[in-house]
Amino acid sequence: MTTAAAAGQGRPPAPDGTAGAAEHAHTAAWIAAVLRGRIAAGQLTPGTKLSEQSLSGALGVSRNTLREAFSTLAGESMVTKIPNRGVFVASPGAEKVREIYRVRRMIEPAAALWGETSPEVLAGMEAIVGRAQEARDAGSVGRMADANQALHSAVVGLTGSESLRTLMDRILVEMRLVFHAMASAPDFHSHYVDRNVQLVERLRAGKREEAAAGLRSYLDGAEAELLGHLDAR
Repeated sequence: MTTAAAAGQGRPPAPDGTAGAAEHAHTAAWIAAVLRGRIAAGQLTPGTKLSEQSLSGALGVSRNTLREAFSTLAGESMVTKIPNRGVFVASPGAEKVREIYRVRRMIEPAAALWGETSPEVLAGMEAIVGRAQEARDAGSVGRMADANQALHSAVVGLTGSESLRTLMDRILVEMRLVFHAMASAPDFHSHYVDRNVQLVERLRAGKREEAAAGLRSYLDGAEAELLGHLDAR
């Protein structure tokens, strides 16, 4: 297992990528958001030990504040606390995968069916799937994963609901952890690129029911593939 060297040196940027605001730098919520963002970006991978000593120094916070952040992330299933061993980035198992897809099946097809679209939103989605196609052609698994997550975030964004956006952001962090389990199956993302293109085409054509049904089938297939891979391991 690696340590939390991925925390970087000095005070980190805020979760939105801007310079860290001093008024937030010592709050457990801000620290949790920083670590959550690094998990989502793949900088902290499953099984990584989060060293209190390293992180408290790198982030410039007390260990008590860091422990509060760990408790927040543990409640979100982002990290696992192991007595006498420490805190580790979670390695999601089969039941977590099932729960993730239960949530996604309830939210995403409904967003595709009833969400609000606009030419600007659809153009943004088309740009995302264009990046996914470029990443596939370049053989970049990481960029395909990034594009895949960006598209599904945009789908939920069609709802206009900040609460659902927040929930989906958390789900996407969990998905990033799950994707690491597919490292030995580098083609996992590639065969979903065309299905993402088809989804956007259906939304552009106003074929909402087809888009929702296709997305439901897409999610069923992805869940089955992930579970099959976990079983094989």
